[in-house]
Amino acid sequence: MYETGDEAIGWIDSRTKHGSRPGLIRVKELLRLVGNPEDDVKSIHIAGTNGKGSTVMYLRVLLEQKNLTVGTFTSPYIESFYERIVINGQPIPEKDFVTLTNKFAPLVEKMDSEDSFSGITQFEILTAMAFDYFKNRVDIAIIETGIGGLLDSTNVVKPELCAITTVGLDHVDILGDTLEKIAEQKAGIIKRNIPIVSGNIPSNAQKVIQTAAKKVHAPSLLWKEDYETKYLGFKDQFEMFNFQNQYIKLQNLKTPLTGHQQVENAAVALELFYLYCQSHKYSFDESQIQQGLSKVFWPARMEVVSQNPLVIMDGAHNPHAIKRLKDNILTEYQDKRIHILFSAITTKNIDSMLKDLLTIPQLDFTLTTFDYPNALSLTDYQNFDGITIDSNWQQALENKLSQMGEADVLFVTGSLYFVSQVRDFIKK
Repeated sequence: MYETGDEAIGWIDSRTKHGSRPGLIRVKELLRLVGNPEDDVKSIHIAGTNGKGSTVMYLRVLLEQKNLTVGTFTSPYIESFYERIVINGQPIPEKDFVTLTNKFAPLVEKMDSEDSFSGITQFEILTAMAFDYFKNRVDIAIIETGIGGLLDSTNVVKPELCAITTVGLDHVDILGDTLEKIAEQKAGIIKRNIPIVSGNIPSNAQKVIQTAAKKVHAPSLLWKEDYETKYLGFKDQFEMFNFQNQYIKLQNLKTPLTGHQQVENAAVALELFYLYCQSHKYSFDESQIQQGLSKVFWPARMEVVSQNPLVIMDGAHNPHAIKRLKDNILTEYQDKRIHILFSAITTKNIDSMLKDLLTIPQLDFTLTTFDYPNALSLTDYQNFDGITIDSNWQQALENKLSQMGEADVLFVTGSLYFVSQVRDFIKK
């Protein structure tokens, strides 16, 4: 029996030794052993290379404006392990997580004794725990995929709606080395007759998604065809935009999550929200929408953690996200001197990310490492021009902060695990 949250988290963390193992056989067996709670949880399923978590948060606050009880399952965590399983913005209480752990640990032990089910991963267990926790507690659960879609453990759901936010090159060792192959994996969440909303996705990947949708007669809603946004600019730390589809037109919306991509993520969430309201015969109230959007908070995604000096944290952990970050820097912070503190893990295409960031003019760039499995080795990057290498990120951070003035902005970016550690250091 586990008695404390630390003990329970210690047990679930011990499963990280099994890594990531695409496939549904283990999670389905675990869910069967607890009575298939996923069958009793109404859900919306969201996949995508980037933007999943932000879209989940937008949709959550919008649905909460309808006085719904909304569960969210997301990863990874930034502040607390418990924030992976949340109801109406409140992470699962420690005592409830301990109770869940004591319920699931014996079942996992039983599965480990059987060759066909042994080695269930941390993420698979958390997926099953989330469904068990949400059962009889939520009106709707928004479920974010971990990696891909087709073979992701969350793909046991029978959702009311689906969405694919973006498609970019990431996890190529698991999902494939082309956008088309990755899109095929993402499209694995599409279900027969269930609407699928697509975000800003390259045309070659979008064709794959549309083909998959047609095969199962899933109504497909496309960005810039079935719904669209008009970007109005960045003002007072808000992104301003209009939204419309063939039925509604919303003007002068604003989101506190900054970056052009956040307007696109909000648009995916708004289209999902409209479809949900339409299906459940809820009114679509513009004032409620603006109230909901203004409440959105998603740490380490273009998050301003300090105003003086200006420090922004963005977990841009793959080339697709880095390109978005660079675009944001060049359009919204062109009047600032740019400083970057960066680290990543070796499973990512670090060379590509570095090369993209180093095209930013007059950049002060520091590459570092951090305490985490697979964190990059600085010896591999000695020959990169234009970067400063510092093995002590705490010291590098303090050096930068001490030299910054009103004309400077520091971006802490790369791995979300790295950004989380820096964020915790700054917040203390």
